[in-house]
Amino acid sequence: MTLQKRLVEILTDKGALPPEWREAVESVDRGLFIPDRFEGGDKEADPAQWARLAYGDVPVVTQVDDGEEGGPGRPTSSSSMPSMMLEMLSLLDVHDGHRIGEVGAGTGLNAAWMAHRLCRENVVTIEYDPAVAEQARANLKTAGLPVVVITGDGMAGIPAFSPLDRLICTCTVRTVPYAWVEQTPGGKIVTPWGGSFHSYSFAVLDVSDGTAQGRFTGYPEFMWARNQRGRQWAIGDVYHRQEGVKSTTPVDPHDIDNDADALFAIGTRLRDAYPKLHHADDGSREATYWILGDDRTSWATVEYVPGRTEFEVEQYGPRRLWDETAAAWEWWLAQGRPARDRFGLTVDRDGQRVWLDEPGWLVPAS
Repeated sequence: MTLQKRLVEILTDKGALPPEWREAVESVDRGLFIPDRFEGGDKEADPAQWARLAYGDVPVVTQVDDGEEGGPGRPTSSSSMPSMMLEMLSLLDVHDGHRIGEVGAGTGLNAAWMAHRLCRENVVTIEYDPAVAEQARANLKTAGLPVVVITGDGMAGIPAFSPLDRLICTCTVRTVPYAWVEQTPGGKIVTPWGGSFHSYSFAVLDVSDGTAQGRFTGYPEFMWARNQRGRQWAIGDVYHRQEGVKSTTPVDPHDIDNDADALFAIGTRLRDAYPKLHHADDGSREATYWILGDDRTSWATVEYVPGRTEFEVEQYGPRRLWDETAAAWEWWLAQGRPARDRFGLTVDRDGQRVWLDEPGWLVPAS
């Protein structure tokens, strides 16, 4: 069995390989898009381990810290998990003859699959990072699928290639740019979407009469668009032992943290702050639930102690981040704990709006 056939076997066994994409996955060697060295893999030192990862259904980080030296090692580019890529391509609903624009070239593998299925002239990809773009070009050329790779800001779309039938974005956005809507008339947009509180959804939007509208699905974990980043800070970057305003709450932070629908719903209102649940290391089962502001000026904590029904709260800065979180939680409960698939998104010239059940029922601002 060849290495590429091993990847096909894994995806087939998981039920993650749609029939319409099988030939592309079989024909395009993922190994050509994976660097010889990455964290956890070294082709020369341990070729077997490198191959297990390169031809496995796992993400491979290909860049950290935007390529700068001396950073904390934060992943900033990757070859995504193949099954996640295929889930996204299935949502895109591609047909013969479609013109597809991709925002976020990464290694170029996704563009290669699309080019193999549609022909390379029908696919263009744009990449913000010049070094990543150049490597994608080289990878695609080596694979015999020299798709056009543009270096630039994909948040402005790809006007030189429009109109598009489909637009796919491979990084998480907070706000769907209206340029994408303008450049995909009568088409479909698929992108990872979210805010700092919750960023693990696909937005699947149909475009009609200058408006994109659709709902959320999936649980993707993609890196942020470079100019829409969030969730970047550690606790120590925001908390400097300031003394905040103290109070109590009956809300158990575990109830929020353990419920994906609650996290999503709160995240539609609290988009510029993010939670971290920090467990004590002394076996007490105590925990501190942090809410950290993206701008690093506000923070809040809830101190969880097992068996209690009231929990200590401390809040610091110009915002009361726990009060905002609790208000969003209470709103979600009052709506009957709606699941994420009841929410939708509308994007038009006035911006983007999140709604519940129908476009007229807007989610209130925090």
